Amino acid sequence: MKAFDLTGKVAIITGGGSGIGEQMCRVFAEAGANVQLLEFNKEKGEAVAADISAKGGNIKFRFVDVSDQQQVQASCSEIVEETGRIDILINNAGISHIGKLHETNESDFDRIYQVNIKGVYNCMYGVIPFMMQQNKGVIINMGSVASMVGLPDRFAYSTSKGAVELMTYTVARDYLEFNIRCNSIAPARVHTPFVDNYLQQHYPGKEEEMYEQLSKTQPIGRMAKPVEIANLARYLCSDEASFITGTNYPIDGGFVNLNT
Repeated sequence: MKAFDLTGKVAIITGGGSGIGEQMCRVFAEAGANVQLLEFNKEKGEAVAADISAKGGNIKFRFVDVSDQQQVQASCSEIVEETGRIDILINNAGISHIGKLHETNESDFDRIYQVNIKGVYNCMYGVIPFMMQQNKGVIINMGSVASMVGLPDRFAYSTSKGAVELMTYTVARDYLEFNIRCNSIAPARVHTPFVDNYLQQHYPGKEEEMYEQLSKTQPIGRMAKPVEIANLARYLCSDEASFITGTNYPIDGGFVNLNT
């Protein structure tokens, strides 16, 4: 048996249409999981699922808005009807916002809340009853170093990731008796399409220069690759990590502890 094997495990991955979520879908499919890709962008979700399927992976795309509890619950019920179980939930879907408190209006804050906080709650609320029935399950919530340090110009985003970290701890505590493990992953900057789009929008003509500046804010000297985050998630969801719960895992190139 290969290390960190996920063969036969049913894994819900939200926001799997691009970036970290896409790499999680690929890594988990390669590890043998039955991947259920929940994504709001239908075109991207279908494209990722089709590519993984063409390469032999077991994956199904489902169009879901994680901020809509009825959609989430309906999808969870359908997954159980079709597969018989839900072993893993990766709460990856999320959005960002740049701005200090006085630059964050009510609609900005509500938008962040609906996806980054309520969306995480909705998905955990959807899978927990099934995991309790089968007396086993693993949940990974995507946090951020923003929940651990005071990042500039990230008021709403940091607020949401702080909530995700505390939700992780309480769920881990409350469901110990059902053998449900719950952890969170806290990346620093990761090189995703979001980063490239941000640089093109705000620093046209200076993308390469600004990319280098942002990369060097990590003491290790570069941004993370999405596959590195996905590999950590794979380990935390595997049986080899069965003793790990209630933990927030920084994967940050030394950002939190080595920056002075």
